[in-house]
Amino acid sequence: MPLTRRQKWQLEKIQVERIARVNKALENFEELPFNSNKAQTGLVITRYGQRLLVEAKSGELYQCTARRNIDLSVAGDQVIFQITQSNQGIVTALLERHNQLHRAHKLIAANINQLWLVVAIEPHYQFELIDRYLVVAENAKLPINIVVNKVELANDIQKIKFDFSMYENIGYSVSYLSVKKQTNINQLKTQLNNKANIFLGQSGVGKSSLINELIPNLNLRVNEISIKSKLGKHTTTNTTLYHIPSGGDLIDSPGIREFQLDELTNQEILNGFKEFKPLINACKFRNCAHIFEPRCAIKSAIKSGKIHQKRYQSYLALISS
Repeated sequence: MPLTRRQKWQLEKIQVERIARVNKALENFEELPFNSNKAQTGLVITRYGQRLLVEAKSGELYQCTARRNIDLSVAGDQVIFQITQSNQGIVTALLERHNQLHRAHKLIAANINQLWLVVAIEPHYQFELIDRYLVVAENAKLPINIVVNKVELANDIQKIKFDFSMYENIGYSVSYLSVKKQTNINQLKTQLNNKANIFLGQSGVGKSSLINELIPNLNLRVNEISIKSKLGKHTTTNTTLYHIPSGGDLIDSPGIREFQLDELTNQEILNGFKEFKPLINACKFRNCAHIFEPRCAIKSAIKSGKIHQKRYQSYLALISS
């Protein structure tokens, strides 16, 4: 039975009060000697069923259960937990999220700093597909960058860079990588540092090779998490947060890597083209669809070169699909 509005309000009130109490108790926590009975902040590494694997600031992993009135926690969440016995604990509060990522209306991960859309020379990138990912990210208000992988296969790298200049010109970061030739790998590591990152993209574009390059000891970390969660190899199918040795975190999941785009309304599609947004209210007609209408600000911008024709073609394809 769904909760009533009053019940939801009461749960939210309890959550806010619990976080306030715990935060007060934690004000000087880092200056105190470690005490396993004290409440402390932790990072959710993975979720499996109703249980969580939480990493303490010490780096130790704890199997945890959450109190019944705590919202669902996912990889990337910051929580308050108390240790009950060796390697086990109870989550007592979920700290406020900065953002969250959904897939097919299911919560996948939280507190993400950057999405990375990985495309490749082979299989060859498609502008409409790239634009679909960008539209989803814009609607979710999540920063997204583009990685063009396998550049060692390019016959004309300048042609590739020209293709992606339309994205750079509207503010997207584009990186040109080759894991095989080690091209710009260190530059990418710098961009990942001190941030929580997620890689998206089609199968075959080289996401797994790139992840293994960034986290050479990934199999060891997977095994450690499997042992702690007692899930064996099944853990590799969960959304899991890994620490990148050079700095930063990677939230990885097969479900995220093969991210299926949710259905979007025409208005959401329009809002997802960031260079369109300043012009939306400048058209003659309020309900302008930016297709056949006269005195359309967006079509005028296309004619003047302020909006790239390929981006507009993607917009038309997406609203008609």
